[in-house]
Amino acid sequence: MMASTSAPPPYSQSQAWPFIEAQRLLASCAHKPPQKGFVAFATGYGPSGLPHIGTFGEVLRTTMVQHAFSHISSLKTTLYTFSDDMDALRSVPDNVPQPDLLQKHLGMPLTSIPDPYDQYDSFGAHNNAMLRRFLDSFGFQYDFQSATDNYKRGVYDKTLLTVLEHHEAICALVRPTLGPERRKTYSPFLPICPQRGVVLQARVIETHPAQGTLIYHHPIDDKPIETPVTQGHCKLQWKADWAMRWSARDIDYEMAGKDLSESVTLSAKIARVLGKTPPLSFIYELFLDEQGEKISKSKGNGLSIEEWLDDAPKESLAYFMYQHPKRAKRLYRALVARTVDAYLHELDAFNEQEPQQRLDNPVWHIHRGEPPAPFSRPDFTMLANLASASGADDPQILWSFIQKFEPKAAPHKDALLDTLVAKALHYAQHRLNADKTYDTPTATERTALQALKEKIENTDSQQDTEALTKTLQAHVYQTAHDCDIPMKQWFSRLYRLLLGQESGPRLGSFVALYGLGKSVQLIDEALKR
Repeated sequence: MMASTSAPPPYSQSQAWPFIEAQRLLASCAHKPPQKGFVAFATGYGPSGLPHIGTFGEVLRTTMVQHAFSHISSLKTTLYTFSDDMDALRSVPDNVPQPDLLQKHLGMPLTSIPDPYDQYDSFGAHNNAMLRRFLDSFGFQYDFQSATDNYKRGVYDKTLLTVLEHHEAICALVRPTLGPERRKTYSPFLPICPQRGVVLQARVIETHPAQGTLIYHHPIDDKPIETPVTQGHCKLQWKADWAMRWSARDIDYEMAGKDLSESVTLSAKIARVLGKTPPLSFIYELFLDEQGEKISKSKGNGLSIEEWLDDAPKESLAYFMYQHPKRAKRLYRALVARTVDAYLHELDAFNEQEPQQRLDNPVWHIHRGEPPAPFSRPDFTMLANLASASGADDPQILWSFIQKFEPKAAPHKDALLDTLVAKALHYAQHRLNADKTYDTPTATERTALQALKEKIENTDSQQDTEALTKTLQAHVYQTAHDCDIPMKQWFSRLYRLLLGQESGPRLGSFVALYGLGKSVQLIDEALKR
């Protein structure tokens, strides 16, 4: 029985985009509950290169909609994660080993090409494993689907025969979108060469729906060949393939990047030709690298999944993905720390919010409605700068700073803080330390540094944490005022003079945590330059 379309508050009132999408999907299902007994969500992955961060973003965002849907409907759901691993390798990615090995297998399905990493049965299997490993680490529940497996096991056979039956109608839809030469030879079917195993861009001469075969002109052997369209003897051009798997699996919801918006429209038309209703779609904006270029699997530009997770907890990556999915965003290393701190800010805010506000907080969606319990934590930028300034290479060094003001804090009590400590150490050692450039103070700055040093030395260190932090922050402000240095300039220069970087933590909090004596030493080192 179909669930009511009116969900109880506060879910129905949430303005968070996953809930808005879930409401759209429920409305589209309300008139005809799926005969298969569940609502099917889908994501697609082209494993021609290493999985990149955008691939993960699509799966994460889809699961957020799926989770929101589960709160407004009693319908069961399934998430299919499709890998188009029967696609031909058209070019060698820039960021993989043994490029000569791949060069020898151009044109073959990805699952028929040796793994250049020598770890799996094929290049496609290697890249599929990388995607699944990461998705598993996030605890996603999904049904992984290999195109190669579905084609060869006959899962798509019934729909492929329907494509064959409507061959000319599909050609009529697609050909106007192609260039003049490709238009002449287009067919949705790509035969697999029985001798070479290559995916062929071949001209189809005849179709025989009753027999389930077609005859194509072999572009290499220069002769006509008849082949079944089922059991993996052919695959489909990707736009027809997309519509085919929608139809074969009765998909209800799938996202796509803005660069594929026209393809979504065309594939939806093909699905209707096949007698199926296309899924509800959500078009998200693309990620860009630091130069504003689109992130590419083959180029390996932007940040990789591994690079982000080396530097920051996975929750911060989920936070980045949640924010403004319809807005193009740059993805580069410098924003990692800021993103972690923004996530921590929302986590702190969650515990003070009313139920309705919580539904609109990103952390509700990141943690499937159950964010971790509140705990007093320094922010990530602070931890990284403490690690960098102290030269820490052991988590216990950072814990000693934390426990100075939070004696009860311990790794076993706060798993998130334990993760933040480990990631901050890595971030400091591999990012902050590598980029440090200390400036030499000007005469005015020397006077100001000396004055700040004296204020710190005369500060009562026995104050409680909050009072000490306020006192030290006031010293920083007062020094700038007394030495007639613009406040914004003073903070920027202090980061350069004391920490060797463009930006940094709130200085009063940093000095309090790092220690008055150690902070004085930083000033002395700056004065010696």
